[in-house]
Amino acid sequence: MWHLLSSVNKFKVIFAIQIIVMSKILIIGAGRSSSSLIDYLLLQAKENTWQITIADADRNAVEAKITNYTDIATAVEFDVTNALLREKLIAHADFVISMLPAFMHADVAKDCVRLGKHLATASYVSTEMRELDAEAKQKNILLLNECGLDPGIDHASAMKVIHHIKSIGGKITGFKSFCGGLVAPESNDNPWGYKFSWNPRNVVLAGQGTAQFIDNGHLKFIPYNRIYTQIQTIELEGYGKFDGYANRDSISYKEPYELTDTTTMLRGTLRMPGYCKAWNVFVKLGLTDDTYKIKNADSLTYTQLIESFLPDGNAPVKVKLIAFMGTEMDEDVLTKLEYLELFSNKPILLKEGSPAELLQHLLEEKWLLKPGDKDMIVMQHQFEYQLNGAYKQLNSSLVVIGDNEVHTAMAKTVGLPLAISVKNFLTGKFKLYGVQIPTVKEIYEPMLEELETLGVKFMEKEII
Repeated sequence: MWHLLSSVNKFKVIFAIQIIVMSKILIIGAGRSSSSLIDYLLLQAKENTWQITIADADRNAVEAKITNYTDIATAVEFDVTNALLREKLIAHADFVISMLPAFMHADVAKDCVRLGKHLATASYVSTEMRELDAEAKQKNILLLNECGLDPGIDHASAMKVIHHIKSIGGKITGFKSFCGGLVAPESNDNPWGYKFSWNPRNVVLAGQGTAQFIDNGHLKFIPYNRIYTQIQTIELEGYGKFDGYANRDSISYKEPYELTDTTTMLRGTLRMPGYCKAWNVFVKLGLTDDTYKIKNADSLTYTQLIESFLPDGNAPVKVKLIAFMGTEMDEDVLTKLEYLELFSNKPILLKEGSPAELLQHLLEEKWLLKPGDKDMIVMQHQFEYQLNGAYKQLNSSLVVIGDNEVHTAMAKTVGLPLAISVKNFLTGKFKLYGVQIPTVKEIYEPMLEELETLGVKFMEKEII
């Protein structure tokens, strides 16, 4: 029978067999952003003959998530420092999804390439990941990265518009993109307008380094000590205004976005109005520094911690802080700081930690998503382009509201594009190898189409 098949049909049979064999998915990490990803893959598992292993430090929490799927899913207690266990788990998988913190992906990726396993993450492509590209391509291994929200959905949705404008003969002259994980209006009950829906450490350390972008043909740099003082106002119809600040290295995306001739290229982060001005107090004081530890921190109050970063003087801490910040301090900023109990001698409960860790510990208490709280994802791309001699502007905007404090908008928009793309690869909708991000049609088109059916849909508006 086999010899009667054409060479094309033989290929189809072989490829179909490969898809069926690729049935073991390993998810490493089951934290805040993984709930939607896990739910999606569990629902898809029976139809696609998958077996799913979820490895996390909290095995009980994972078992609670897979209660109705014990025939296709297994929970494993996982210690990220246990290299032997990590290698054993990867060796028994066909596709690995790493939901670990970004700095932990490198070891997972090296194991995957060495053992011949595909890998997907929602994190930025690191230098270590990039160095594995050639070997991964040689072995036909996919290393899919930047396939979450930001980065991820931002890439996919931007490229869809960019490719469309170019297809009708347009030339893009300017591109700006902003994204923020915020709190939904109905759950916005603190003066910061912010609650944690993803890794708190990343929020506290956000903006560190120097932002790089191009504005009207001019190369621009904003160092960390000024990043929260140089903001733009972004407005979304029905949701009001937001503060936007430049994020990381925007220039490096000119080539992947096929915008080598554009005169403006900026990617930024969104926060509620007034957040950046208040956060800059922590930056200026040094409370976001993560490079050293404060010992016996539990012998201090947060008021004493603030005072330790201020010049000497006999005045109360609040008065000294106001003098230190000068014209950068106002009543709105003070209200935000007072909400955190920074002037009330609130005790520090950590025995030791960097200033950033001590601040994070306080914020995790004050910015907690309470039962029933909803978060909100806001994203907007701004395109400037020329078409038939006319100058045009187009905004493409996304707003997603979470269901509750567990099934958040953040978990949905980080986890679903990753899960969908893994499914699309395993079911043969695209065949790409090496380091990839969702800027190519093979990845972004089916991803965006399915996301729309799940409530993640962009609205486009021409600006006159």
